Amino acid sequence: MNKKSKTKPAARNSNTHLYAVIMAGGSGTRFWPLSRQLSPKQLLRIDSDDSLIQQTVKRINSLIPLNRTYVVTNENHYLEMKMQLASGVNFILEPEGRNTAPAIGLAAVNLYKTDADSLMLVMPADHIIKKSEKFLDLVKDAAALAKKGYLVTFGIRPKRPETGYGYIKTGSRVKGQEGFKVDRFTEKPDIKTAQKYLMSGDYLWNSGIFLWKSSAIINEIKDYLPELYKKLAIIKKAVGSEGFDSAVKAVYSGIKPISIDYGILEKSKKVIVIPADIDWCDVGSWDALDEVVERDKEGNIKAGNVIDIGSSNSILYGGKRVLATIGLKDLVVVDTADATLVCKKSEAQKVGKIVDELKKRGYEEHITHRTVHRPWGSYTVLENGNRFKIKRIEVKPKAKLSLQKHHHRSEHWVVVSGTAKVTNGDKVCNIHTNESTYIPPSTIHRLENPGIVPLHIIEVQSGEYLEEDDIVRIDDDYERIKKG
Repeated sequence: MNKKSKTKPAARNSNTHLYAVIMAGGSGTRFWPLSRQLSPKQLLRIDSDDSLIQQTVKRINSLIPLNRTYVVTNENHYLEMKMQLASGVNFILEPEGRNTAPAIGLAAVNLYKTDADSLMLVMPADHIIKKSEKFLDLVKDAAALAKKGYLVTFGIRPKRPETGYGYIKTGSRVKGQEGFKVDRFTEKPDIKTAQKYLMSGDYLWNSGIFLWKSSAIINEIKDYLPELYKKLAIIKKAVGSEGFDSAVKAVYSGIKPISIDYGILEKSKKVIVIPADIDWCDVGSWDALDEVVERDKEGNIKAGNVIDIGSSNSILYGGKRVLATIGLKDLVVVDTADATLVCKKSEAQKVGKIVDELKKRGYEEHITHRTVHRPWGSYTVLENGNRFKIKRIEVKPKAKLSLQKHHHRSEHWVVVSGTAKVTNGDKVCNIHTNESTYIPPSTIHRLENPGIVPLHIIEVQSGEYLEEDDIVRIDDDYERIKKG
């Protein structure tokens, strides 16, 4: 599914065949409880007023304009990303996650059909790069190598014996170029091995940032992942046609999940690594904040409504309610409306195991927050009981929800502030503050805010099934009606 927009190119741009492909399908489980399945790490604001994906797009916009920037993500994240990003960015939607090789392949066949000479700068959506200008200079160097058919990756000079990253062992220098041939890729090492890598000077951190011709990566997929190539060939034929969405859906579930590193880069003879001193961090876990966020004189990082006495070298991340801490050292404390994390900094890499356990137990706290943002506003779950759920809903001025119905629940709306325009079956009326209306099951309805101030209502749902997938949309302003 390719969602294209049109915009004018950036003024300064001579790399007419250079495209940005931003990988934004992950959920960032090690950043739980702030990161959730439906609110992934790349949408969070961590070190800036901009989210990580906004930073990623802005970082390369002076070199690659928005109309040549593609975000590869899924339907669950598409709308919120579209809300955050400037108009003009293109979206390629995966029906389901299949790791990085299929995602990159899907982008490659799209770009090749658009521009047979296209170069792909592939970047994760959730990394921080402080030296942006230096990074763009290295991208230009990498583009020159990629035009010759090389697969270029960017390696970060290690600052410490890091066990959370993969490594790249450099080989001989490419004659007359900035890069090195890759001797081998290695998995995340234990601490002793990481210390050896650091001391040798021959190893770089694997940044997961790549640059190559779309045609070159397609050919490598053909050689090393022939089954994936066959699936992509079907999709490639449908690019630009009305049957594209159907073609992607038809083949994607049969694609074997595999990473681009394991599937291609560890086997290819065309890989070159460029050492990159760009002040990079993948913000992979809570302890990584020490690298990118300013600390106070005691070495603490604080955010939110925090009251602390005597703590040091800790990460204290609160929300609206008070987070009170005393005498902590080397700890991570993250408090949200429905979950709290407490762990040693040294154990922060294991937070993903908590998410695995939540899934096993059937808990919802790994899926979404109590407050969920939508294009029209937001809703907050106040209470969730047996056959009932209570929400606080805020609708932006002049915004409206989809025209919809529910098979298994009724809804009672009470206006707290503002004026609601309500479609309730065949009737359309305005509901004012302290007035209410009742929506029976299977009744077509819609909530709108015709005013110039936010609309707040309390919604009480009753019924045998109260989940969000019991929504049948008849009309929607935000492209959420599923086709086919």
